[in-house]
Amino acid sequence: MSSAVAKTSFDKYAAYSKAVQVPKNEARFLRSLYKELNGTEPQVLREDFCGTFAICCEWVKLDSKKRAIGLDIDPEPLAYGTKHYLPKLTESQRKRVKALERDVLGRNLLRSDLICALNFSYFAFHARDTLVQYFRSCRRSLQDNGLFVVDTFGGPQHSDASLDTRKLPGLVYYFEQEHFDPINNRTKFNIHFKPGKSRRKKRAFSYDWRMWSIPEIRDAMLDAGFSSVDVYWEGTARDGRGSGRFTRKRRGESCLVWVAYVVGRK
Repeated sequence: MSSAVAKTSFDKYAAYSKAVQVPKNEARFLRSLYKELNGTEPQVLREDFCGTFAICCEWVKLDSKKRAIGLDIDPEPLAYGTKHYLPKLTESQRKRVKALERDVLGRNLLRSDLICALNFSYFAFHARDTLVQYFRSCRRSLQDNGLFVVDTFGGPQHSDASLDTRKLPGLVYYFEQEHFDPINNRTKFNIHFKPGKSRRKKRAFSYDWRMWSIPEIRDAMLDAGFSSVDVYWEGTARDGRGSGRFTRKRRGESCLVWVAYVVGRK
């Protein structure tokens, strides 16, 4: 009927950005981290497993000299970012972003001051040999004094199946741990969304991950040739949740759930 209102399709990438990512904060954190450790301003960022390359887009907004490279093997999120994020940049900013359909394990990757693999994306590597190979490739692609930054999480709560629910404006976000195998640290996670009064959108994103511990990540980075590795631990807010503030630590806290960054220096 002409009076019928067409149903809008669910935008899982917009929901993910709303629930999971704060690209502006991540870009600023990476910049401040580099300045803290090197005392100079970084220029070129490479975002591995970049998806919609939202961090790249925020990076080039920081100043007119910043350039960003996003790498991902999945053309769908790259196309989404090209359609929805690039047009929001100025012409000058768009020229300083390269989003490439390319394997992060490939050769002849572009040189960068910073490389990041965030949202636990490198957990897709299940074998230590592959993890070290990836870390070694990243080290080769870094400029002198370059930094490689990954995030990780863990805690006793992640040894059992669980469902974390968070309400956001117009959206409910579910992070489900479907199972965990303690013999090989393999785990299956799903992200579900419930937009407004609509039905739950099940398995908008699913992940088959190997949970890498901080000592394993640190040792793999050192074996890959990084000169030093630091851990940035998240503080605790008054309500007991993570504060979103990360500081360099030698010792962590015993938490049911924790999040940290591991930073390798070339």
